[in-house]
Amino acid sequence: MTSRRTFLAGAAGAAGAAAAAGVAAAPGMAGAADAAPAVAGSRHRPGLPRRGDQLAVVSQSGPTVTLFDAVDHHVRAELTLDREPHELCFDAERRLLYCSHPYTSGFYDKNDGRNHILSVIDPDAGKVVDIIDLSPEHGPHGLVLDPARHRLYISVEGSPSRPGGILIMDTATRRVLGRVDTLAPGPHWFAVEPRSLRAYAANKEAPFVTVVDLRTGALVRKVEVPGSEGISAGPDGSMVAVVSPKADLGRLTAPPGLRLIDTGTSEIVRTLRTEHALTPVHWTSTGLLLAGEVLEGPDPNNPRVDMPGGRLHVWAGRSAATMEHVGSVEVGANPLNVITTPDGGRAYVSAIVDSTVSVVDLRDPSRPALLDTLSIPRAGAWGAHGLAYVPARSRR
Repeated sequence: MTSRRTFLAGAAGAAGAAAAAGVAAAPGMAGAADAAPAVAGSRHRPGLPRRGDQLAVVSQSGPTVTLFDAVDHHVRAELTLDREPHELCFDAERRLLYCSHPYTSGFYDKNDGRNHILSVIDPDAGKVVDIIDLSPEHGPHGLVLDPARHRLYISVEGSPSRPGGILIMDTATRRVLGRVDTLAPGPHWFAVEPRSLRAYAANKEAPFVTVVDLRTGALVRKVEVPGSEGISAGPDGSMVAVVSPKADLGRLTAPPGLRLIDTGTSEIVRTLRTEHALTPVHWTSTGLLLAGEVLEGPDPNNPRVDMPGGRLHVWAGRSAATMEHVGSVEVGANPLNVITTPDGGRAYVSAIVDSTVSVVDLRDPSRPALLDTLSIPRAGAWGAHGLAYVPARSRR
């Protein structure tokens, strides 16, 4: 892959940060939601998917991955997976999707036990081609791809004898080569800054973001935060944005917003406040910063009952100091992941409570526009979760 796009996490992305499974990128890296560049000489219009592009969407309770045509949104395939799929990451070189299965049922801190597998999906053939067993590790969740080194980084939860960590898997052999401890029980989403190969792990209730060197396994720093959720690296690698605090609805431990971390110093240099809790965050290839706000239902004891739609917020600026809020648009209830097309012109926001994906036009960041709402099938309370954008094969 010759793209110079940067790693974004999480998922949401995946992309990439791997999405990174998505991912806006620096040299040699691709996130979970990252995608291949436009074909040279093509007449692709910015902000519009190309013919053959696909959108992959996880349904947590389905348990399924639905492959949509990115142009007209018809369903190309619906694949049944093992229990509790969560996050997706697209490997453009091998044209494979990786899907994490952290639990046997439920979600973080409310589950019936931890799972230990990744599903490997061929999106072109529309089928599952492998199951990777990560035992004795368990609780795999965040996925970030490093195409230059042929590595997939996977966050896993801790045990009584060991903290959580990030696994390093060879994408050619699908074998785990190593592990880097993150010194917290539950690293969930994480981002990788590709030049330094430093990972920034958001650790849910733990009062810090862990910064580790993936080459040496060394702890670089613990960045103090009042809990955390989504996390994403900026397109030039100079900043990481992390959602804080943990989205414990009805009992937030601090005022909600985004903390911007300078990757040169690993210091928080600015906080962007929001009225309500956030969960996903994503930096686009064009430098827009996106985050999904969660609005609570009327019953403070059951905030996800009768929950209203959330909002996708957009900030723009060339540095932490110049970042300003420029627009927002209503999306589904309890947004959980957000990714964008490679050119940053279109966003996709999954909402787990009403099991939808909102398709948003970002070509005018001051007026983000809802283009479509995709309904994602589910078999239980929790629906749309992980996302990945799958570009069409390059036409050479």
